[in-house]
Amino acid sequence: MPENMIETEEKMPRAVLVCVDIGEYDAERSLGELEELAKTAGAETVAKVIQKRPKYESATCVGTGMLDEISQLAEREDIDLLIFDCELTATQTRNIEDKTSVHTIDRTTLILDIFAQHAKTHEGRLQVEIAQYKYRLARLAGMGVKLSRLGGGIGTRGPGETKLETDKRHVRTRIAALTEELKEIEKRRGLHRARRKKDGVLTAAIVGYTNVGKSTLLNTLTEAGVLAENKLFATLETTSRAILLPDVRSVTLIDTVGLVRRLPHGLVEAFKSTLEETSSADVIIHVTDVSSEDCREKAEATEKLLSELGCGGIPVITVLNKCDLVPEIDMLDTSGEGAAVKMSAKKGEGVEALLAAVVKALPETAKRGRYLLPFDKAGLLSKILEDGKVFSQEYTAEGIVLDALVAKEKLYLVEAYSI
Repeated sequence: MPENMIETEEKMPRAVLVCVDIGEYDAERSLGELEELAKTAGAETVAKVIQKRPKYESATCVGTGMLDEISQLAEREDIDLLIFDCELTATQTRNIEDKTSVHTIDRTTLILDIFAQHAKTHEGRLQVEIAQYKYRLARLAGMGVKLSRLGGGIGTRGPGETKLETDKRHVRTRIAALTEELKEIEKRRGLHRARRKKDGVLTAAIVGYTNVGKSTLLNTLTEAGVLAENKLFATLETTSRAILLPDVRSVTLIDTVGLVRRLPHGLVEAFKSTLEETSSADVIIHVTDVSSEDCREKAEATEKLLSELGCGGIPVITVLNKCDLVPEIDMLDTSGEGAAVKMSAKKGEGVEALLAAVVKALPETAKRGRYLLPFDKAGLLSKILEDGKVFSQEYTAEGIVLDALVAKEKLYLVEAYSI
């Protein structure tokens, strides 16, 4: 290697995760998820701290004694970052940093940072930037001198602190401009949805908690080549691909952004246009990771958001993914009403069962049958082909024998010739 070429490796920031357990949720599991979020953002978790308290300390979130311990731990372990598993006020953040001399962020800032890293499309970047501005706007007054420091690394991606060195009026103006731009994109997305409905295009939305295998499933079914990593929020943009079902109808699969417990409200609002693809779908494919210890809780978090999006009444197929990692999954009965489908999207196992379930759940828009058309009714063939399909046709002395898929609204034209 030439002397002027020096190989360098970027050092991962060393982080301490802090949780104040006031009984709102399972602190251990939430902290485990925070560790995964930190890993996705590019931080190494050195230690996790939980303090039980009746309520958050107004000035520093944790108690004074615990903050002293965290400060000593940070100095001893050469810690670069403190991540709190809750939302901190600007004043709390400033007080914690003054005491520990360590850059401090909260759960929401961490999630926003991950979204900023993964947003690739113009729409995705707009959504993230709006959410970041809105979140930081309420904290401008309490940041004080912190805004004068140029930031870098986790928690500072996106608009960046230099852009926030302005008054609130300027920030609000920027939010308004970004929102208008996003509305135009949402309008186009809405027109696309309306066009699909008008053209009778069937859609199936793939939803679920982050990192349960939604993109892997889409790739398995369609060879879409979508990024599928073992990271939280690997997918932020909507991807659509059409596949052929066993009953020869076509359905468009839509991959959506992954969900997470306590997803910041601002992000739900920002990504509403993307998530609305789900509320207009003909069927919802809810992917769960059965190898996860808290599979049920994650599924419930997804179901809650689906309810908030107004998805009631849409058929839901539950995919029990990664069943190859759980031997006892075979003991589950999946034969009841609204049956779940056991799958391993990575290995391609259970695809046939899933497609059969989709066929069953979708509204009947066409029917396959055999018909004998008299020669003077041969013009019906072109009518069938407008939104149907002819698999075979044979000319006989009596007329044309067809094996065809006929749109439901045109069945009346050929019912008399059914054989």
